[in-house]
Amino acid sequence: MSDSSNGPAEFGAPEPGAPDGSSTAASRDPHAAPLTVPRRGRLLGLDYGTVRVGLAVTEEEQRVAVPLETYTRRNREQDARHLTAVIRDHRIVGLVIGLPLHMGGEEGQKAGEARRFGAWAGDVAGLPITFWDERLSTSQADEHLAAANLKPKKRKLLRDKIAAQIMLQSYLDSQQHSSR
Repeated sequence: MSDSSNGPAEFGAPEPGAPDGSSTAASRDPHAAPLTVPRRGRLLGLDYGTVRVGLAVTEEEQRVAVPLETYTRRNREQDARHLTAVIRDHRIVGLVIGLPLHMGGEEGQKAGEARRFGAWAGDVAGLPITFWDERLSTSQADEHLAAANLKPKKRKLLRDKIAAQIMLQSYLDSQQHSSR
């Protein structure tokens, strides 16, 4: 984003969250327990970027993630309006925020930015959030798009929403495996 006053640093401090990475807009009440992301209902996956955010959604049963869109960030107010419209239009019950961890699993600067963005998104949406490891999701998206023989310009348009789909599907697969 060209206006640094609207960049990631404006999203505030990350929420402490639950041990499983869940967090919620309930942070407004410091005594409220964090909500967990529901196991039923549509989820919205957000692949955070300073310029673009990839969005993917699930169906009610949370078995399959599909790419939704790549949103180009503008400013906090417009971003909030867009996010709330997507949540309303798709009847979203929880958010899964991609967390860009280093290969060793530790968090760096980008993970901190993603956590601040996730806390902001949860507050705007009034929905529970969880963070999910998104390591290699963008490179996997690039591989899929290259295999489809798409031109680089078309790949760039699709990359973020495909990365969001890959990240969200990974989250869904882990939840289905843990419920067995």
